[in-house]
Amino acid sequence: MAITFASSSVMLPSPSPKPSFGSLKKTTPFLGFSISAANPKPSFPRQSFRVNCQDKAAVVPLDQRWMFEQSEVSGPDIWNKTWYPKAADHINTEKTWYIVDATDKILGRLASTIAIYIRGKNLATYTPSVDMGSFVIVVNAEKVAVSGKKRTQKLYRRHSGRPGGMKVETFDQLQQRIPERIVEHAVRGMLPKGRLGRALFNHLKVYKGPDHPHEAQKPIDLPIRDKRIQKER
Repeated sequence: MAITFASSSVMLPSPSPKPSFGSLKKTTPFLGFSISAANPKPSFPRQSFRVNCQDKAAVVPLDQRWMFEQSEVSGPDIWNKTWYPKAADHINTEKTWYIVDATDKILGRLASTIAIYIRGKNLATYTPSVDMGSFVIVVNAEKVAVSGKKRTQKLYRRHSGRPGGMKVETFDQLQQRIPERIVEHAVRGMLPKGRLGRALFNHLKVYKGPDHPHEAQKPIDLPIRDKRIQKER
């Protein structure tokens, strides 16, 4: 028994064409056909950005103007500019020369005061890595004093570099032999170690007796504020 079916064609509405982004189609070498991006991103026109720079110096902020004087408020911000000394700021021929008499002055207190002025810590322009200090002349080095029993108990050691070449002598013995070395040894220990300290040590001039060959530099008296530096007799 044969059953025949009448063939009927059904017309389905064709879907509306979607907008294609030609720039987003990419052809893959493996599949052989183009694949459009799932989430196409429309392109926007490029915008040009411009940065405006000021050639003027930084102005003092409004919330910091209370720290400045009235004449400095409208000027440049001097607090936000780090100052570093130039070569013209520490010329040796323009530095100050001081002189101090070591008669009856305590060794350690005298050496610390000398080291402050040689280092330049008394100046507002003090910089740790720059030689900003002054020259100091010490006279009458043989009359420097020490407290307590240091005259016989304080020891100075030196070594010749050979085995058994250690030399030891007391403060009293070294003062009779080379009195200048006592002040030099005390000040050297208070200066920085390295080539800066070696350069600063050259600013110290120690002499035995009241005479010195630096009259042309016109030295002035070293200001000493420590009242305990003078030994009472």
